[in-house]
Amino acid sequence: MEPVIRVHSKTVVIPSSNIDTDQIIPARFLTTTTKDGLGLQLFADWRYRADGSPDPNFALNRPEARGAEVLVAGRNFGCGSSREHAPWALLDFGFRAVISTEIADIFRGNSLKNGLLPIVVDDATSQWLLDNPGAEVDIDLKAARLTLPTGVSVSFPLEAFARHCLLNGVDELGYLRSRLSDIERYEAARSW
Repeated sequence: MEPVIRVHSKTVVIPSSNIDTDQIIPARFLTTTTKDGLGLQLFADWRYRADGSPDPNFALNRPEARGAEVLVAGRNFGCGSSREHAPWALLDFGFRAVISTEIADIFRGNSLKNGLLPIVVDDATSQWLLDNPGAEVDIDLKAARLTLPTGVSVSFPLEAFARHCLLNGVDELGYLRSRLSDIERYEAARSW
């Protein structure tokens, strides 16, 4: 997992609310056990026409979306079924963070475990971002702050363990492995 310390990027906006994991990565693409290439299927039913050609009106297909690492979405992003493929597809496409006023709990957990930063903001901040696609934002993970190009800075909730893992580029197993000597010392001292 790649460490996330700071993300400075323009945004891509998909203003829809209740974007579920089947819209993020349709079920027909869940047969893979690798993360590679899932970005091509990200929002497949919205990005591509029936003939397979890209829909030029969809946000991710527009030239200004290239290189964007921050997705801004409407309320209740990532709802629906639990599928780790959803954050995998977002990461493979190039996103490092998703911003919404509400992010589904299971999606949030899967994102944090895979290095995608789910950011929950207040309604006013969300509305400004939705109204200003392509805005350059700065995300400081150490401070848990999002700064808009207007200079407005807002904090976002992030529990300490998730922050530690993201900053250090480790998942839960990687964290446990980093504490192996402590675990072995504890096990050796324990009387059975």
